Amino acid sequence: MKILLIDIETAPNKVWTWGLWNQNISIEQIDKPGYILCWAAKWHDKKEIMFASLWKEGKNKMLKRAYELLEEADVIVHYNGINFDNRWLNSEFVKQGWAPPAPHQPIDLFRTIKRMFNLPSYKMDFALRYLGLGTKYRHDGWKMWEGCMKKDPHYQREMEKYNKMDVTEMEKLYVFLRPWIMNHPNHALYSDRGVNQCPTCGGTHLRKKGLRYTNVFIYQRYRCNDCGAWSQGRQNNMTKDKKSVVLKSC
Repeated sequence: MKILLIDIETAPNKVWTWGLWNQNISIEQIDKPGYILCWAAKWHDKKEIMFASLWKEGKNKMLKRAYELLEEADVIVHYNGINFDNRWLNSEFVKQGWAPPAPHQPIDLFRTIKRMFNLPSYKMDFALRYLGLGTKYRHDGWKMWEGCMKKDPHYQREMEKYNKMDVTEMEKLYVFLRPWIMNHPNHALYSDRGVNQCPTCGGTHLRKKGLRYTNVFIYQRYRCNDCGAWSQGRQNNMTKDKKSVVLKSC
C-alpha cells in the first residue's frame, strides 16, 4: 500500500477593503485570488522529502508533479486536508483543464483528533506538543508569506524548511495515532505475503485477545503488538449449539 503524506502552502486572496474587522467583501473587491505557493510530500517509511514551488519549478510543473503523486498513491495522509489541501489542489487542477486524479483513500489526522479526543486546540502544533512529538517549525509569521510572494530568496528558503518539516512532523503524528484512526485502509488487501497482517499497520505480530460478539456472529479479536490497533478474524467462531440458540431467538 502506497501511503503519501502531503502538505501545501498558499498565498492569501488580495482584496480591497475599507476596514479590518467584520468585513463583507464582494467579488468585485477581489484583486487577485489566492493560489498555491508550494507543496512538500513524502512516501511513508521513505526518507526522501519531495518539494515543489512556484519559484523553483513554475506553476504548471509544480502542479503536475503533485498531480502525478496523487495518481500514484493508494492512501493520502494530511492534516485538515479534506477541507483545505484537497480542495485547493482540485481548484488548481480544474483551472488547468485536467481531469480529476485517481481516487484514493484519505486519512485526515485533524478529523481523527477532533473525533477521538478533547483538546483545548486542534491545531497541529498543539497536538504535537500535547503528545510529546515535537513542534512545528518556528518562522516570522506573515513576513514569510509576504517574502515568498515578493520573491525574497531568504523567505523562500524558510518556506521550504517550514513546509518540509510539516510533513515530517505529520508523519510522526500519523504513526502515533494509527491505532486510533477509524476505518484505516486495510494493508492486507494490498499485500501478497500470505500471512495474517494487522490491517492498520501491516505488522505480523498479532495476539489473540478475546472475542467480538455481534448480534449474529462471534469473531476472534486480535491486538497488534506493533501499533496497538485492534482487528478481528473473518471466520465465525460460533458453535453449533450457539447457532441454534440464535436461530430460535430470531
